[in-house]
Amino acid sequence: MKKMFYTMSIVCAIAALTACTSKQQQTKENNSMKTIRLIYPQWQGASVSQWIPEVKNPDDASRGYYLGAQLLDFLAPKNDSQKTVVVPVSQEVGDRSPQDGVIDRDVIASQSAAAVSILDDEQPTRIITLGGECSVSVVPFTWLARKYDGDVAVLWIDAHPDITLPGDVYPAYHAMAVTAMMGKGDAKILATLPAQIPADRFLLVGLRDWERQQIIDRQQEYGMKHLGVAEVRDSSTAILQWIQQTGAKHVLIHFDMDVLDPAEIIPAVGVVKDGLKMADVVRIINDVTAAHSVEALTIAEPMPRTAINIRNMLGGIKMFEE
Repeated sequence: MKKMFYTMSIVCAIAALTACTSKQQQTKENNSMKTIRLIYPQWQGASVSQWIPEVKNPDDASRGYYLGAQLLDFLAPKNDSQKTVVVPVSQEVGDRSPQDGVIDRDVIASQSAAAVSILDDEQPTRIITLGGECSVSVVPFTWLARKYDGDVAVLWIDAHPDITLPGDVYPAYHAMAVTAMMGKGDAKILATLPAQIPADRFLLVGLRDWERQQIIDRQQEYGMKHLGVAEVRDSSTAILQWIQQTGAKHVLIHFDMDVLDPAEIIPAVGVVKDGLKMADVVRIINDVTAAHSVEALTIAEPMPRTAINIRNMLGGIKMFEE
């Protein structure tokens, strides 16, 4: 009886020690996590004023993403444990003629280098990026790809594949975001990026607008998989299966707001019909976060047409100047 008592005591002591060690390890891991909230109001990667006729000044339309990033920061829930960092972005509108096939190439390269420097200083483990046109994912995702030795999978939730290249008919960098992360594109911009992510580590979700045959052919050439709206509208299973198949430990999620159905809301420039509902996108992001380690979430492409016009209207009231 006494021997059994001692045996049970030893077992209990080992169990308690194991539980304590596990708890200490979990606490250590939690303490080592650092999530930053990266406000990245880059607008130079887009050329969209022609699609926003309700904003009369084309420069205001071009810079609409700058205000959009500020609004996302205002509207998104705050978390005191997440440090907010802002990437410096110029609001000056200069000569927007393409340089080597990319509008505002030099400005974008400079701002990309600044963003990399910020991340190098902060050394986050997770990044929530609020943009800005959708090229704002390029630096955070490639930075995390370097940090995690390429062990990443990217969910690109977007109506478009964003795989254009310099020299294509549309010379705006936000449509080149995915190819840039793959190491294809303008040499000056690519030189600022910390790493590359191969094509087979991207899943295009909600894709429904290729714009031209050239992009369809390019996606096939790259062997990039996509899931249409109907395939993810009611279930995240196909997405979760794809992530599992990659074997990646770290997931990076890009949410371009033009993936949303314009019949429900028009938060972006794109108005391609039959998109995902807001609840669909929230469910997808939450399902992936519950099943995998998500190290990045970008929300991009907000174009606040009404807010731009309200701001301009208020700017005309003289009493604010007195």
